[in-house]
Amino acid sequence: MEYYDLDWNDVQQRAYKVTKRILTWRASHNIQSVAMYPIPRGGVYAALHILRCEGSAGFYITDDIAKANVIIDDLLDTGTTAKRYTAKAVLEQRIEFPQPLPPVFFLVDKQQENITSWVRYPWERMNKDETIEDNVTRLLEFIGEDPTREGLIGTPNRVAKAYKDLFSGYDQKLEDLITVFEDGTCDEMVVLRRLEFHSCCEHHMLPFSGVAHIGYIPNKKVIGVSKLARILEVFTRRLQIQERIGEQVTDALNANLQPLGSACVLEAKHHCMMCRGVEKQGAEMVTSSLTGAMRDDPQARAEFLQFIR
Repeated sequence: MEYYDLDWNDVQQRAYKVTKRILTWRASHNIQSVAMYPIPRGGVYAALHILRCEGSAGFYITDDIAKANVIIDDLLDTGTTAKRYTAKAVLEQRIEFPQPLPPVFFLVDKQQENITSWVRYPWERMNKDETIEDNVTRLLEFIGEDPTREGLIGTPNRVAKAYKDLFSGYDQKLEDLITVFEDGTCDEMVVLRRLEFHSCCEHHMLPFSGVAHIGYIPNKKVIGVSKLARILEVFTRRLQIQERIGEQVTDALNANLQPLGSACVLEAKHHCMMCRGVEKQGAEMVTSSLTGAMRDDPQARAEFLQFIR
């Protein structure tokens, strides 16, 4: 994974810019004191740095959003978090439209700055593994467990390691895995069936698993058979929906082999509907992605489906 790293000096410089924007806002609204509500927890660091800036006299931090003039956070990405806390402020402060809502100020605006990689702050890099373990510990406490009992000692660390394995697809690049061979003599369908896979639903972060069937019709190029499994692993070892995996596999085959046709069919059981929700234990979801001759030629399509039965 690529990172956009900030050091302490970067954070302070950004805090100065935020302070200037808040001062402009304060002057336009004739407000004497600025009560900052920091969104936990990155917003707390941002607010503390703002208090260190010249011109921040009259600024203070409040943990009561009902008393806040402004909301502070470290990062704007999708905007979902900011909207949630703005809505909370409306409820707590009983704001009636068209009164202005408390503005939200950010150290980093990924959209405006066109930052596509993961932003890392210095406080996150100080001990990244410990931060992950702390979050798991808090999750255990949230569900009502005692993280200090014998059976759970070491669990946060084990969960962190398990997640690195379960989501290892984010660290893999297709170009490092795919080996293509020029072979003009192979023009018959190639099918690798019943490839076991495990993935994780992006909606509930619960596992789903099953088998995949991958095939293609060569166009003077073939791929090492194990690489078909590797391609599948790259995309399944991420937060996913089943429908997307098949399309990603066929897109990868088309981009690297330019085959006459490609196909990927997945059959899986989803724990998000087995152990919660509708609780249907025997339900199995089947999805497919067919391209080129595999989709448009009835004979090729029928041949592939016959192979995987």
